[in-house]
Amino acid sequence: MNQPLAYVHPGAKIAKNVVIEPFTTIHNNVEIGEGTWIGSNVTIMEGARIGKNCNIFPGAVISAVPQDLKFGGEESLAIIGDNTTVRECVTINRGTIASGQTKIGKNCLIMATAHIAHDCHIGDNAIIVNGVALAGHVIVGDFAVIGGLAAVHQFIHIGDHAMISGGSLVRKDVPPFTKAAKEPLSYVGINSVGLRRRGFSTEKIREIQDIYRILYQKNYNTTQALSIIEAEMEATPERDEIIMFIRNSSRGIMKGYTGGGF
Repeated sequence: MNQPLAYVHPGAKIAKNVVIEPFTTIHNNVEIGEGTWIGSNVTIMEGARIGKNCNIFPGAVISAVPQDLKFGGEESLAIIGDNTTVRECVTINRGTIASGQTKIGKNCLIMATAHIAHDCHIGDNAIIVNGVALAGHVIVGDFAVIGGLAAVHQFIHIGDHAMISGGSLVRKDVPPFTKAAKEPLSYVGINSVGLRRRGFSTEKIREIQDIYRILYQKNYNTTQALSIIEAEMEATPERDEIIMFIRNSSRGIMKGYTGGGF
């Protein structure tokens, strides 16, 4: 279903029912799954692996080489999962030798002009809003939402179901289920609205709130808070996910809101 004014390299593997609009360029070593729509003026470069039923809007550039001075031309991938939408002028760079791939999960929405740098790994059902800039090696969890124009430092980890306000400067890891806002970026509660929409019970939301009260509102340091959470809170998948996230944080987690900033 290629338009005659599109260029598709003979080495690209294009599945059935893929629509490729005029003035799009698809390079060698590209794979595109069934039912995907590629808008006009899209550039898909070597190493792209695009799933089924995706929508790639005009002006997007997928799998360009990393903007990393250490990149040595090694083979790597940019992977986009099934049913993901990539809006206008988004740029997604392929990976480096560090992980070999940049990966975006299934059912994601990447809004216009967002940039996803090399070796980022984004989970399923994530929303990356207009103008967001993710530096290299960022990990974004399932169902996370990053507000417009946010800038995320390299090697940051954003947990599942977290929500980050627009315009944020993200310099520390954002634990799962939380809302992050203010400057410097701080804990401002849990993402209760998002959790309800995704089927979390009132009891489960209360459990998560109790965990974060110990961590952020009881004047304990992080080590003390984790010990109390383990000792006093019933072991559940959510409790253990929070504990493991914090213990594995290489950059440290965001702080509690102290009333500074704006």
